[in-house]
Amino acid sequence: MNLSMLRSGPAFWTRAVLAATLILTTMAPMVHASAVSSASPPPASATGQAKPLTTENAAAFLKQFFSMKEVKAQLAGAVVIVVKDGKTVIEEGFGYADKAGKTEVDPDETVFRMASVSKTFTAAAAMQLVEQGKIDLKADFQTYTGPIEFENPFGVPVTVEDLLTHTTGFRIQDPQPEDINDDFGTKVSIEDYVLQHMPPVVREPGTSYMYDNFASLLLGLVVEKASREPYEDYMEKHVFAPLNMDKSGFLLEGKLKEDLATAYDAGGKALDLYTVTPTVMPHGGMLSTADDIGKFMTAFLNGGVAGNKRILAESTVDSMKEYRSSIHPLLPNTTYGFEAPMQLPGAGSSSKIITKAGDLIGFSSYMFLIPEQNTGVFIAYNQQSVLRELFYPAFIQAFFPQYAAPAKLGTFQPLSAEALDAFTGYYADLRLKSLVSTVAVKDGALSISDALLGTRQLRQVDDNLFIDELTKKFTGFELTSGRQGAYLKEPYLNPYSYEQKGPDGVGYSDVTASHPYATPVMMLQSLGYLPNDAALSFQPEAGTTRAEYVRLMLESSNIKESKTEKLAFPDLQGHPDAAYVQMAVELGMVQGTPGGEFQPDRVISRQEAAVMVWKLLSAQYPDELFKDVKLAGNTDKWAVPAVRMAVALGLYGPDIKADSEGAVDFKSRDALSKKENAAILYALFTNPINQIVAGLTEKSGEAGN
Repeated sequence: MNLSMLRSGPAFWTRAVLAATLILTTMAPMVHASAVSSASPPPASATGQAKPLTTENAAAFLKQFFSMKEVKAQLAGAVVIVVKDGKTVIEEGFGYADKAGKTEVDPDETVFRMASVSKTFTAAAAMQLVEQGKIDLKADFQTYTGPIEFENPFGVPVTVEDLLTHTTGFRIQDPQPEDINDDFGTKVSIEDYVLQHMPPVVREPGTSYMYDNFASLLLGLVVEKASREPYEDYMEKHVFAPLNMDKSGFLLEGKLKEDLATAYDAGGKALDLYTVTPTVMPHGGMLSTADDIGKFMTAFLNGGVAGNKRILAESTVDSMKEYRSSIHPLLPNTTYGFEAPMQLPGAGSSSKIITKAGDLIGFSSYMFLIPEQNTGVFIAYNQQSVLRELFYPAFIQAFFPQYAAPAKLGTFQPLSAEALDAFTGYYADLRLKSLVSTVAVKDGALSISDALLGTRQLRQVDDNLFIDELTKKFTGFELTSGRQGAYLKEPYLNPYSYEQKGPDGVGYSDVTASHPYATPVMMLQSLGYLPNDAALSFQPEAGTTRAEYVRLMLESSNIKESKTEKLAFPDLQGHPDAAYVQMAVELGMVQGTPGGEFQPDRVISRQEAAVMVWKLLSAQYPDELFKDVKLAGNTDKWAVPAVRMAVALGLYGPDIKADSEGAVDFKSRDALSKKENAAILYALFTNPINQIVAGLTEKSGEAGN
């Protein structure tokens, strides 16, 4: 779960989404890919053979791992516990729970926010009630919550099982910015929050996988109603107490608050203590220690028994180990309470391993269990970083390399170039539509492109399964009939959700397939940001107003309108796009005129549009990177850094070209036309900006030498 201003991404609105939207997710952040690939995990052994998982070997592994420069560079404090065969192999703390006070991490005492690892415990509670006959997995969840008003046009109910497996079909409904706050006095119940934020069903329930925080929130309400106990009381009595998990809970108070580790951002800066809404969050609000999580893992691996206390029947534990859906056997999705492990190159995601990851502001965690090895591992840390993405493959390679071995694939029927056409198109992530993959056929082979890794070839290795020739990881497809369309699952943009293919863009009466700007316009149609009706007129040469520009940027970023009632500019009163402009103000994206107005209906200039993007990206990509960009034409001094960035990142359409000296006339003072606005949006969706910047950084470093 990630309830934070997460990590910045390679495209403008990816950054804007992550900066503006509070997302409870286990989404592997896009910036992790390069960080993980650059780190070298500890080898299995000098001979490449697995080491026995003993206390001595585990201690040596942890010492080596936490001595890695890649790890030390992003570590405030961390805790690791490993259990096997009913015993604790090792539990150790590293670094500081509080750097200022030099308080070291203690695996028995230091409390961490569990984030989405909470979902596993909520699932366990629900399964207890299934055992007791108080919950039917196949029943409509409203059987327990009571009727809740929401749209579902499919005639298929959302079941309790759908909540458990993240196959609800709900429109994404992640937490709002105000759900992270410092108001420790206001209490908001689970039920009140659900009734205020209930999303509609937009895909047939049970047909697609999308990591779904709201589903787990609803599951907590189901537990509360079916048990007739407040959720937090139920968890204490029936899950924590039987396991002697005496430093676990869902309320930030008492010892849990006193012993909570300080949260740090990616730069190591301490963050203020915060609370969340609703006050008790079944989907991500659990607080616990490594020692307590070890008790749960031990009991689960022991068939649900700890000493003389049983929290789950053995058959229930078995059912929670079983994956319930997959786009391919090597790419499973979820069990009742767990999710697939990270992909390992050539190996995929092993169905023999069940995991749960979690993220909250300043906290991350990862629990992974290997039932056939009777082994469980948990890591938690209090600084925003990619630590778990380094830890998991290193641990597997050291002790259980069989799960990292290349997958054994059978025979398959290779698809013809014509058959591959069925996969082509634009795919948008079900959780974050701003995460887009472009799939195409070139020279008889399939390729995929996105704003993280650029374009690379996909080689077919099984039915509807392809290996990325750059990363050696798998991408799977599912072709469906009817209005659901096609889905894909890939390892980088968001492995915890499917991406859905949009319909082909049909263009407009004045933007046909031969038009120079047909590609960006038709992409925006495919993704649903422009009407997909060829009979309409686009008016490509018409100007884009300041408010229109802001609204389309934010809409295409899944950023909702601001709820602030007092608007920043008086001329926004009554304007249909006022709430979007206000959100842009809050993001630091726009500012007003010297007279204190925004002038929403004035056509925006190209340099003004560049400045709005620059305001969001300049902190990540400093102006120094673009100092050698050559500009031609006229650009106002205040816009020069922004225009240089826009030129370097390719944020323009085909009408803009470099001259013989390599200088580019951005036509900065011209009005931004609708066609050029479409081109900017297209570039931000598709240009590999991180790679572009990496090249500029390397070039700058060479020049400095």
